[in-house]
Amino acid sequence: MRIMRHLPDPVLRQKAKRVRAIDSSIQQLIDDMVETMQQANGVGLAAPQVGVPLRVIVLQMPGEEPIVIINPKMVKRAGEREVTEGCLSVPGYAGEIKRSISVTVKGQGRQGKAIRLKGTGLMAQALEHELDHLKGILYIDHIESQDKLHKIEPEAEDGRM
Repeated sequence: MRIMRHLPDPVLRQKAKRVRAIDSSIQQLIDDMVETMQQANGVGLAAPQVGVPLRVIVLQMPGEEPIVIINPKMVKRAGEREVTEGCLSVPGYAGEIKRSISVTVKGQGRQGKAIRLKGTGLMAQALEHELDHLKGILYIDHIESQDKLHKIEPEAEDGRM
C-alpha cells in the first residue's frame, strides 16, 4: 500500500512520464496501487496519486477483477453526459462535470502485451478521470462554476475515482 496524495501536492499537477520498462519495480507499484485503491474504496487510481509520476493506471469496476493499463492513450471518445464525480486526491467534495459516454483506450497490460479497452458509463468516466491525472488535470478543473462543486459527508463518499 502507498500513501494517497491530496491537493495541493505538486505531484498531482505534473505530467506523468512514459514507463520505459515493465520491471519488478513497476510490478510492485501496480500491486501497491491496486491495494491502495481497494483500501480507499475507489474505482480507479493513477500512479501520480501515490506520488509516482509514471503513466500507470489501475481500475476496478464493482464486482470485477482489477484492470492495469501502462502507458494508456485515449484513441476515441464519443458523446457527452453530465456526471457527479469525486476523487480520492480531493477528499470531501464531489462536482458535476461533463464526461464522454464511451471511450476507447489503448496501452499495455501488466505483462507488457498491447491492450485496447472500450468503456461506457462508469468505466468510460473512470478511464477519462485517470487519464486526466496523467496529464496533471483533476476533475475540479472541469467544473464550470463554483455552484457545481459540493462538500460531501464522509459516509457519502462512494463513487470516487
